[in-house]
Amino acid sequence: MSSHTTPAGPAAGPRAARRRLVRELLLVAGFFTVYKAGRLLSTDRTEEAFRNAARIWGAERFLHLPGEGAIQRLLLHGDALVTTANTYYAGVHFPATALFLIWLYVRRPAHYLWTRRVLAGLTGAALALHLAFPLAPPRLLDAARLIDTAQVYGPTVYKAAPAEDTLANQFAAMPSLHFGWALMLALGMIAATSSRWRFLWLLHPLLTLLVIVGTANHYWLDAVVAAVLLWAALLLIPKPRTSDPGHDPDHHPDRGADPEAGPEPRQDIPVRGLPRPRSADAAVGAGQ
Repeated sequence: MSSHTTPAGPAAGPRAARRRLVRELLLVAGFFTVYKAGRLLSTDRTEEAFRNAARIWGAERFLHLPGEGAIQRLLLHGDALVTTANTYYAGVHFPATALFLIWLYVRRPAHYLWTRRVLAGLTGAALALHLAFPLAPPRLLDAARLIDTAQVYGPTVYKAAPAEDTLANQFAAMPSLHFGWALMLALGMIAATSSRWRFLWLLHPLLTLLVIVGTANHYWLDAVVAAVLLWAALLLIPKPRTSDPGHDPDHHPDRGADPEAGPEPRQDIPVRGLPRPRSADAAVGAGQ
């Protein structure tokens, strides 16, 4: 009685790839939902948020940091410039990060897994700080004397009154995830590519920094704290080992770009001087 094993067939690879993609989408969406829900827990701590804002403003003046107003005055030289800055703040943050993760998932699976873990660690730490230290942004602080450029020139993602905003927590200024995610995007692209121009990606976090400060959505220290948290996440989460950033050794097209998959098993390599193993049919024929 003979027995045989039926091969999985060519559809097994695409099915496995789809399952992995759905798993990643659910994971990212679930984490984002938890983050958004957690941020809303501190929306009613108005007095504490403004007390902390006064402390941050005083600390920046004590440290002789440049005033946020200097950057805002540059933006206010023209309506088109300030509107572009508001649009950049409202429309680039999430799409740029999503495209970055999609590209890594498809082209650099090992770097995608590393980046996803770093962003998760950074975002989780940011959520904890948002809950522990509610902070009103400088556009709401009278002592800052700054214009809420999004409300005046548009577009805006926030309601004019924080108490009326049921979709966003306007008291979650520190740390700035706009800056933290932008910095990780730049560092991730530098690590995952080999072009000599790859360091130009640092222009993205630099531009993001000028935008978040100039539009009065964040203090300088919000970006500083975000950079420190990202640095800690990078220290705790090891970078993928790849000899050439332009070629990811963990990327195997026939495996559906699985970022979690381990290395493929090694094939038997014949050793010079030893007889090659006979096939199963030859062995059966020799025994007859």
